[in-house]
Amino acid sequence: MRVLLIGGTGFVGRYVADRLLADPAVQLTALGRGDDADVRFDLSSGSPGALTRFLDAVHPGVVVNCAGTTRGGARDLTRHNTVAVATLCEAMRRSSCSARLVHLGCASEYGPSPAGSSTAEDALPRPGGPYGVSKLAATELVLGSGLDAIVLRVFSPAGPGTPAGSPLGRLAEALRRAMQQGDGELKLGGLGAQRDFVDVRDVARAVHAASLSAAQGVVNIGGGRAVRLRDAAAALARIAGYGGQLHEYDTALTGRIPQPAGAGHGLGHGGHGMGHGPGHAMGHGHAPGHGPGHGPNGGPGGEPAAVAAAYPYPDGCGAWQQADIRTARDRLGWRPRIGTEESLADIWMEAACRI
Repeated sequence: MRVLLIGGTGFVGRYVADRLLADPAVQLTALGRGDDADVRFDLSSGSPGALTRFLDAVHPGVVVNCAGTTRGGARDLTRHNTVAVATLCEAMRRSSCSARLVHLGCASEYGPSPAGSSTAEDALPRPGGPYGVSKLAATELVLGSGLDAIVLRVFSPAGPGTPAGSPLGRLAEALRRAMQQGDGELKLGGLGAQRDFVDVRDVARAVHAASLSAAQGVVNIGGGRAVRLRDAAAALARIAGYGGQLHEYDTALTGRIPQPAGAGHGLGHGGHGMGHGPGHAMGHGHAPGHGPGHGPNGGPGGEPAAVAAAYPYPDGCGAWQQADIRTARDRLGWRPRIGTEESLADIWMEAACRI
């Protein structure tokens, strides 16, 4: 089976490439904007005709799209996340290859959810910011394309290589600096929000399963349990062996962060997480290609502070998000295997190498 992978150099894309290459039945071709791609092509500016000619020449059986951007204003987000997908769908419709499309969406398409709820694929999407809007528009283009297509809505990917701009990446970097400088106290902000973390290696497994499946439509890929960032910070500190005190500087959440033994329900395995109930501050930015990044001005995608104030959760998902992953189990035979504790340990392993 020949697979064309688009966006294989991002956080998730790298693991997808590794997973596909591990399958001896797969012949992988990588297409992207960088020099390390087998073929250089920019979906956001290239023409559908040029891409169609390439598809006809390569003749893939499956096209996997991990490309996209997390940074910039509405114009850049629309160009890289929406227009690019329109180009891909049009090229695939024109092509004679009749390939299956596996497109990676994200949880930001759903927007905020009621605390304690699990979001299923039939939930009405209400994205809370321009990033989620651009990704939702791309999903609608895929679903309306008439192609043999599946959209994997990935919740909050974590694990080795987690970008420093994501909440877990920022926590690990803050701990690394504190331990390197011998600080006995670490102040952190925005730890009340709860997100559904899924290990990036499990996401890659889901992409592989979707490539081989006949399932269509939207399928959630998550851990199936919301984790409070406060608890993740305490667990990460324990894993790192940090002996200092952790404090939150949020006005409403000032105080010492409890250790994992007394927090929520504790870190679980197989994707189970910690704690339940509403949070108040920081959202989870997905890795490149899968969620909002933070620019130099502190707002979503580097937008001005006034714009950032309009989106208090950078990913637009509110205080709570938890995936209903029964569809992935039933239609793809997939479920998460790697627990949050293992993901955090691997995140710290990379951060510790920089001490």
